[in-house]
This record gives sequence, C-alpha cells and structure tokens, in this order.
Amino acid sequence: MTTTTTLDLTWRVPLAHACDVLVIGGGSAGCSAAVAAAEQGAAVTLVERYGFLGGTGAMVLDTFYGFYTPGTHERKVIGGVPDRVIAGLERRDMVLKRPNTYGAGAGLTYDPDTLKLVWDELTAEAGVDVWHHCTFVDVLREGDRVTGAVLATKQGLRAVRARAVVDASGDADVAARAGAPFEDAGADGTAQSLTTTFRMIDVDVAAARAFPKQALWERMREAAERGDYELPRREGSVHVTPFPNVMHTNMTRVAGVDATDPEQLSRAEREGRRQAFEYARFLREQVPGYERAFLSGLSVQIGVRESRRIKGEYWLTREDVLAAATFPDAVARCGAPIEEHHAGGDTRWEYLPDGETYDIPYRCLLPREIEGVVVAGRCLSASHDAHASVRSIGQCLAMGQAAGVAAALAGDGNLRGVDVDELRRRLVELGALL
Repeated sequence: MTTTTTLDLTWRVPLAHACDVLVIGGGSAGCSAAVAAAEQGAAVTLVERYGFLGGTGAMVLDTFYGFYTPGTHERKVIGGVPDRVIAGLERRDMVLKRPNTYGAGAGLTYDPDTLKLVWDELTAEAGVDVWHHCTFVDVLREGDRVTGAVLATKQGLRAVRARAVVDASGDADVAARAGAPFEDAGADGTAQSLTTTFRMIDVDVAAARAFPKQALWERMREAAERGDYELPRREGSVHVTPFPNVMHTNMTRVAGVDATDPEQLSRAEREGRRQAFEYARFLREQVPGYERAFLSGLSVQIGVRESRRIKGEYWLTREDVLAAATFPDAVARCGAPIEEHHAGGDTRWEYLPDGETYDIPYRCLLPREIEGVVVAGRCLSASHDAHASVRSIGQCLAMGQAAGVAAALAGDGNLRGVDVDELRRRLVELGALL
C-alpha cells in the first residue's frame, strides 16, 4: 500500500449520538457483547458494516465450533447468550449437531440466513440500537482514553461518544487505531490462510457421505499432482446442512495475505472465488454423489482466520493451551485443539489432554497502553499457536458475552478496574460455563 500522511479530522465530525457502550462489529463476538451489555442495563449501540448481523457466522461459515470438547469425553463449555442463539435456530428446525470429522469436537451446523434473523430478534429484545451500513474510521479520545468512534455513514462522517468501547472488529481496528500494541500476523507473514466457502446443491448426499474422507483427500492429491486441477489444499471438508441435497464446503486456501491491506485482501477475494469454482469442478468430475451437482452460493466475503492480535494484560500461549491452564480471572473456556491452516496442503493439529479445557483470562481482552476499550473475538491477546485454538466461533461468542458485561460494569469506563469476581458472577447468572 502507498504510504500517506495521517490526518486527524475528528474536529470536523458532527456528534451524532452518545451511549454507554459502543460495540464495533456485529459478528458473533460483537452481537453477544451487545446483548449481554444491554441486559446489564447499559444503553448499547452496535455498529455493523453489512446490512445484517452474524459476521463470519452468517456470511462464510455455517457451523459453530468450540461449543464442545473433542475426544472420548465430550463436554459442553459454552453457555449463556450463545445458548439463546442455538435455541432460536432450533425453533425453526435450522440447526443440527454433527460429529466433526476433523476431530475438533461436535459442530452445530445451521442456516446462515436464519442466523441473521435470530440475531435481529435477540438484539431487539435486549434493546440494542443497531446501526447497519456504518464503518469504523477513527477513535475519539481524551489522552490515552478512548471516548467513542468516528463512523462513515451514507450521510458522511459521524461521531458517537461512549463510556466504553467493545472492539469486536476481528482485526483489532479500534485498538490499533488508538495506538495499542499488537502483533500483526499478516504483516509478518505468519497469518493463517484465508478461505472462500461455497455450497453444492442437487447432491446425492447418501453417495457423497459414503465416500470416505481419506479417499476424497487421496483423489484430491492425485488429481492435483496429475495437473488436472489446481488445488492448493489437498484436504478439505464437505458436510451436510439442514437442507436436503445441499452440502457445504471448506476447501479453498489463499495463503500469504495481510487481511488488513486492501490491495492484498482484494486479490485474495478474487483468488478465493477462482479456487471455489475449481474445487466445485473437481467435486463434480471426480467425487461420487456430485455428478449432477453444481455450485450455488459463495461466501459473502473470503473468510479471514487471523490478522492483528492485541498485546494485552496477559498473552495466552501454546503452553497454556496444551497444559489446560486455569486463571483466576477466567471469563470463558476452550477445549479446541490448535488448528493451524498454514500455507501448505494440509492442516497442523495439536490436542489438549482428552476432555480437558483451558481458561481465557479477562486480561486477554484488555489492550495495553490505552483505556476505555475491551476487545472480543479473534483479535484477543494470544500467540499465533494459541490463537489457532481459541478463534472458534463458540469462544468468540463467549468472549463477546464477557466483554459486554465488563463494559456495562465499567461505570466510569475503567475496564481495568472492573471487579472480576462480580464479572464472573454475572456471567454465571447469564448461563456462562466457567
């Protein structure tokens, strides 16, 4: 990207609104944060750049992972607001629990469009003020304290003041713009690969499911090595959905991308689409059950697994994950393995002891060097390896719930001063499993 001079234009931006808690990003973490904060009595404004809520869960994926531990002794580790999301899907018969063939624990597969409606209902019931088609631009600040944000709207730039800001942008946009330290996986070349998902319809599901996973991967490898298809990833998943004759994929792999660089991300979008059609061609021509199937529906955008990760009051590590570490300020739990989608053709897996979990400390949500901001979701303070475990949507929902309650409790915007025991007590009241 071309380097340009940074201008502080906030003095020219009209103040449009004020609230107790401002949530930037309406994905899983942001929606959960907004609902949780509002239910604690805070006046909450939720800002989302798309015209719907749900984020990656509504536009890239169709399965929640991280709710359950893998292995022989399954344990449910996510509860509270996330349970209400699942209940909303269940009422419409649009969710099913299925074993995860990759071994990361049972997944909850749903219809992404129904998920959008469920989040509309949950945020409305909680009294959240939702602003669609608005993009975060800059922070409002007084010294090292963030006091709100500048948003780009169809009516121009608008400022919103808030007592506390939840950064659920995924890319730590708020924290980074405010000057908090972070590790940029995209810039240093370690970021996990990006994926464009797609759906195949008119599939003979019985025949497709009867074809073993290992046979699918072997056929991928052989077809790619012959040069018949360009398949960067030689193992990928195809799974059932709540709809008859429809299968959802997670196959493409676009590596070496800094997802915060617009030029790189734009190239990745085009490459992801190209790969999706190539994998669909492979399925039709080489895999039983797909002979009459065709691609119908790409993800709204390419799926980003990793970009900026803040450096917070605690840095979650690979050792913490694999040792099933516990912390006194735990606000969520995770039992998911380290699942690294690196640039190669396969995926690296490392597991916790069977049935074990580790804690996510509240301190991992607090960026250093700035005040008034708590993060939620995949931009938490964690190493590359730990992040490859903790980034599942189940954990993003749980972190959002914790961030929202903390923001509501921070009456003076002092998020570091939140009584952690009271925070944990309120989370348990909501149904969180700590």
